[in-house]
Amino acid sequence: MSSEFDIAETLDVKGASCPMPVVKTKSAIDGLDAGAVLEVLATDPGSMSDIDGWADGTAGVELVDQTEGDDVYKHYVRKTE
Repeated sequence: MSSEFDIAETLDVKGASCPMPVVKTKSAIDGLDAGAVLEVLATDPGSMSDIDGWADGTAGVELVDQTEGDDVYKHYVRKTE
């Protein structure tokens, strides 16, 4: 995968289950500057829909991409404001 965005920070929530990936993602995003992209590494399959739903319903964040690899789900969330 060639990412067309610069990753500002990587958040490793592997081993954590719902709702921790979303809780930690929100916390990490709060500390970033506008325009920064956070890469989230998770092992919880539910994180695909959880982070998608959270980003969709949250002002100031945008889900840029999601990929599914070897038991690791990667989420790329941009802080938009």
